Amino acid sequence: MDNLNVNKHISGQFNAELDHVRNQIMAMGGLVEQQLIDALSLLNRPDAELVNKVIKTDGKVNSFEVDIDEECTRIIAKRQPAASDLRIVMAVIKTIADLERIGDAAESIARMVERNMDKPIKASLVSLEHLGRHTAKMLHDVLDAFARMDVDIAWKVHQEDRKVDKEYERLIRELMTYMMEDPRSIPQVLDALTAARAIERVGDRCQNIAEYIIYFVRGKDIRHLAGDEVEKLL
Repeated sequence: MDNLNVNKHISGQFNAELDHVRNQIMAMGGLVEQQLIDALSLLNRPDAELVNKVIKTDGKVNSFEVDIDEECTRIIAKRQPAASDLRIVMAVIKTIADLERIGDAAESIARMVERNMDKPIKASLVSLEHLGRHTAKMLHDVLDAFARMDVDIAWKVHQEDRKVDKEYERLIRELMTYMMEDPRSIPQVLDALTAARAIERVGDRCQNIAEYIIYFVRGKDIRHLAGDEVEKLL
């Protein structure tokens, strides 16, 4: 917690509350990361038991979000934090919302696989898996950045989303071509498109979390700044 400057807080209890929130969000992040990894593995190896695990995990992720959100609300009400103290609480609240949505994306992939259990998706599977690995790496890195409040790692993750977007666009073109060449593949291609969109949104969520980290550390909202302007802040 040194990176959060908690040693500067007057209230020792406040420090303990922030430390507990940090531990909770890292536990939530680890759960979501494993959920995403499991969901992506289903694209290559459909497995009913693993599908069920991914879907059930989403309930645990939702519970984490509710608990952490309530704790942050209590902290704001009791401590009335200002400046960087308030920024970290707000960063946590926004981060858990994005982590919950990443969990939703993993669940969406699992349910798509469940619908196609007897006819596994083959359309552009290699590209779909590569996109998934790319976003899973982004999630791992942004959680690492959050744990240490490291703006350098956060900025690298932020920039990775552009690569994910380009990769997603290429995949969409592949899927469209596949569908035109073989109209019988349309139902499967539509499901592959759903999975691709869910995976692409994971990258967006990771980019959001990177922005919250930079906001906390530098006190600047970078959402509408050009790349060179952001780099001056880092």
